[in-house]
Amino acid sequence: MRIGICDDQQEMRELLGEKVKKLFPQAELMFYASGQELSGAEEWPQLLLLDIRMPGQDGMETARILRKYNKKTILIFVTALEEYVFQAFDVGAFHYLVKPFSDEKLGEVLLGAMEAYRSREALEQAAREPEERSILIKSGGCHTKVLVKDIVYAEVFNRKVTIHSLWGDVEYYGRLGDLEKELGEDFYRSHRAYLVHFKYVVKYTAAVIELELGTALMAKRNYPEFVKQYLNYNRRKARERYL
Repeated sequence: MRIGICDDQQEMRELLGEKVKKLFPQAELMFYASGQELSGAEEWPQLLLLDIRMPGQDGMETARILRKYNKKTILIFVTALEEYVFQAFDVGAFHYLVKPFSDEKLGEVLLGAMEAYRSREALEQAAREPEERSILIKSGGCHTKVLVKDIVYAEVFNRKVTIHSLWGDVEYYGRLGDLEKELGEDFYRSHRAYLVHFKYVVKYTAAVIELELGTALMAKRNYPEFVKQYLNYNRRKARERYL
């Protein structure tokens, strides 16, 4: 994690830097001698210890500029001035440390700030990632969740459908046609008894399709349509990777 220290006094920057490095040896420290220097930096720290009383552009003004362009940095004021504590909320400060404070208090605040940053990053990452599709299979009073991406192929025999996934098989009574509609265009009915996930096709001929977990038979009359759908699938996935 990048931790910034902005204070006009060099001895204070060095002292805080030593304390932070002792607590978090892996942290990358970034030092700023003024609010102007911080405001003009090419890269923002992920966590910032910011003094308030500085000549020229003080810490509160610097924080407002920071928030105008950067909402993510975890901001901790480190100051001897108690009267700005309520203004700190206006710029989204995580904490307001009043000098003097103990090393234990500094460590507690920094650890809490790091956890807050990582939790926010995890939530943002989860929001960016599409939810993994799944189907719910009911068999013998038991409901089993199966991720669509893990299904290699499915087959039907005597009205019993067997789903073969990377993590094992799931059996239930049903119609393969209904499963085909539910799973969508990434799957192909290569034979009346088989539903194949294009993702796991290793190689194919007019007689058989070889999959990562075994071999599924394919009727010859479906071969041209299978090839066309398989090629369309690969083109679609290639476009998704580069868009």
